[in-house]
Amino acid sequence: MGVGPGDPELLTVKAIKTIQAADIIVVPKSHSVNDSVAYNIAREYIKKDAELVEMDFPMQGKHEDWQQSLRENALRIKGFLEQGKNAAFLTLGDPMLYSTSIYILRLLQDEGCRAGSVPGVTAFCAIASETIFPLVEGDDVLAIVPATAERTVIEKALAMEANLVVMKVSHKPDILADIQQKGYDNAVMVSQVGMKEQQVARGLPLFKEQKPHYLSTVLARKK
Repeated sequence: MGVGPGDPELLTVKAIKTIQAADIIVVPKSHSVNDSVAYNIAREYIKKDAELVEMDFPMQGKHEDWQQSLRENALRIKGFLEQGKNAAFLTLGDPMLYSTSIYILRLLQDEGCRAGSVPGVTAFCAIASETIFPLVEGDDVLAIVPATAERTVIEKALAMEANLVVMKVSHKPDILADIQQKGYDNAVMVSQVGMKEQQVARGLPLFKEQKPHYLSTVLARKK
């Protein structure tokens, strides 16, 4: 379920009710549960007797290891459901957008479990409102570009002449130079939107002077 980008007030009513009804709160593993951004967003809505369960999803290493961890964690959640417990898998933003929960949900459905998804506010929608940077107007086209994509894929997206949402910027900061070279000179980058640590940078030249935070997203369009 999506807990939004960072501000607890951006959780939907449905998300809050789902969290409050959950016996099990599943949190993707970090250094500690208190370091989990998703957990800290949702924590004020979690009931006191809910069980917090950390699950490890290795993002590096062999693809086979990642697939194995997905299956093991899905079966673990299935076990909770078979015990008659309500489980909520917390994820930043929206669960259907570049989220591990997509794969967990598919595996649970394959196992015959009754599982669903609760949408959440995406970081780029929150950034657009925070900075008054419209994503699309009139007949504009919007392209969502993950910086982790192959360079040829990124080049095709930049050639579309569409407005851009660039995600996972910290994985490949060089993409900022590519965006500028293509004429996307009207841009904003926001890190940790909705959090007390939020930072806003306007204009691509400014971006190159700083290392993007892990939770950074760029909105860009041509003037």
